Amino acid sequence: MPINILMPALSPTMTEGSLGKWLKKEGDKIKSGDIIAEIETDKATMEFEAVDEGTLGKILVAAGTQGVAVNTPIAVMLAAGENASALASVAAAPAPAAKPAAPAASAPAAPAVAASAPTPAKAAPVAAPVTAPAPTPAVSSKRVFASPLARRLAKDKGLDLSGLAGSGPHGRIIMVDVEKAKAGGGAAKPGVAAPGATGAYREVPLTNIRKIIAKRLTEAKSTVPHFYLTIDCSIDKLMALRAEINASLAAQKIDAKVSVNDFVIRACALALRKMPAVNASFTETAIREYTDVDISIAVAAPSGLITPIIRRADQKTLVQISTEMKALVARARDGKLKPEEFQGGGFSISNLGMYGIRQFEAIINPPQSCIMAVGAGEQRAVVVDGKLAIATQMSCTLSVDHRVVDGALGAEFLQVFKLLIEEPLSLLL
Repeated sequence: MPINILMPALSPTMTEGSLGKWLKKEGDKIKSGDIIAEIETDKATMEFEAVDEGTLGKILVAAGTQGVAVNTPIAVMLAAGENASALASVAAAPAPAAKPAAPAASAPAAPAVAASAPTPAKAAPVAAPVTAPAPTPAVSSKRVFASPLARRLAKDKGLDLSGLAGSGPHGRIIMVDVEKAKAGGGAAKPGVAAPGATGAYREVPLTNIRKIIAKRLTEAKSTVPHFYLTIDCSIDKLMALRAEINASLAAQKIDAKVSVNDFVIRACALALRKMPAVNASFTETAIREYTDVDISIAVAAPSGLITPIIRRADQKTLVQISTEMKALVARARDGKLKPEEFQGGGFSISNLGMYGIRQFEAIINPPQSCIMAVGAGEQRAVVVDGKLAIATQMSCTLSVDHRVVDGALGAEFLQVFKLLIEEPLSLLL
């Protein structure tokens, strides 16, 4: 009997996903463990492995389809000895799964951005009184429905998608439509301003990752009582030690290079070990203090912000932290992080110093209670022993959940952190 392949739940918060691309085509033989598709979750783009063996009989959800609910059939696999005739009994059943986007009512994971979600095909009559009726939902004056691959191809070929009719599910523009338009000499059109708008614009559809970022950050600012503590750290000794360490690594031909951020991670980890009450989160019945010191690091990926985790950071050397961090950042930017590499963590660090940002306040990443915002190291005038001097200063701001960490506790944590940063030899012990 044919086996339905279902949209998997690849993270605890995932309720729907987007089918990025199929890596197998109809008729291909599949073994257990084969990568058959790429699924965009609420966190990252992840590979989907086959569990069963057989032949990919029919693809029910086209590549690029967004808003596919978890456990919805996306394809049908034929078992050994079965042929295409066995698909007759199942071909029609999964059809509703191929929606380009779920309506707001069926997307509980992103209520804060439901108004920005792509409009379902049946909503087209609402826009009819404003402009002439569109021939298909794909050329609506509100939104162009197209797969990510179609958008990339159109951009490369200089085509305006608003002038194309889609042949995909519910009028969605797919790769074939773009290729046909280019072959037929289709020309790009300039963007047209919407009625009442001040100029031309384009809309970038929300990815699942961007939706969940919007939801979580809105919840954080709405439900978590933030307060902020800023401390200035002198990092001249740190910079000198860093230069010595990197010179030693180069001399030994070790492929590693320690950054200022690696020192910050190590200092936060040791400070959290000394003050476990800060390595905690709020629940309705208790404050949960974490046994392990797992630190999330904010990374800007093409699809949005993601926070890979350095596990047990207090037990790792600067070089170990540096090596692990570089690997995590590379996988984060490629969308290849595994769930265990970005889920969890008890404390976060966000560093914008490399962009020249002197100081900022970061938004807490629930259920964590604190996030450290790190600014640029810069030379400033300071008073030392009653005399004016020049020192390299770095401003660090701790965003705090007042339900878990009081002002005095947060200030004490920053004092411990400052001592470690300003006496960096202690980070090597």
